[in-house]
Amino acid sequence: MLKRLDQVEYALAALLLATIVILVFSAALMRFFGHPLIWSVDMAQLLFIWLCMFGATRALRTKSHLGIDILVRYLPHKQRFWLELALSALILAFLAMLTVEGIRLTLLNLARRFGDSGISYGWVTAAVPAGCVMLAIALVVNMVRAWRRRSDGETLVYSRSDSEIAQAVEH
Repeated sequence: MLKRLDQVEYALAALLLATIVILVFSAALMRFFGHPLIWSVDMAQLLFIWLCMFGATRALRTKSHLGIDILVRYLPHKQRFWLELALSALILAFLAMLTVEGIRLTLLNLARRFGDSGISYGWVTAAVPAGCVMLAIALVVNMVRAWRRRSDGETLVYSRSDSEIAQAVEH
C-alpha cells in the first residue's frame, strides 16, 4: 500500500511541476504578445507550495533530506537510534501543532480571494496541514521500519549509503 501511495504522490508531483512549467511559459509568451495571463502567476504559486509539500514528503520517505551528522555519527548505534527516535517524536509533535494551526489558518482564509485568480486563499494555506500530515505519515513509517530493523543497525535518518541515496534520487 505504501508503494502505491508513493507512486501516486510522485505522479501528482510530476503533474504539478509540468503544470507550473506550462503556466509560467504560457504567461511569459502571452505577455510578450501583449496579452498577459494575470491569473497564471497566482496559480503557479499555489501549485508550487503543494509541490514543495509533495517533494518534502518524498525526500523524508526516501531519507534523502540533507542532514548534519557530525556529532551523531560518532555515537554507538544504540544511542544514535534512541536519539533519532526521540528527535522524530519531537518532530511529530511539531507537525501536529502545525497541522492544527494550519487548519485554523485555512478556515480563516476561506473567504479571502487569492490574487487575480478568484479562488479561495484557503487552497494555499491548506497545503500546510495537508503537507504536515503527509510528513507525519512518512516519519511514522520510517520510525516503524527502523524499530523493526533496530538490531540490524538501521537508524531513522542516516542508514542509507551515498549510492543508495543517489539511486533513490534517480527514481
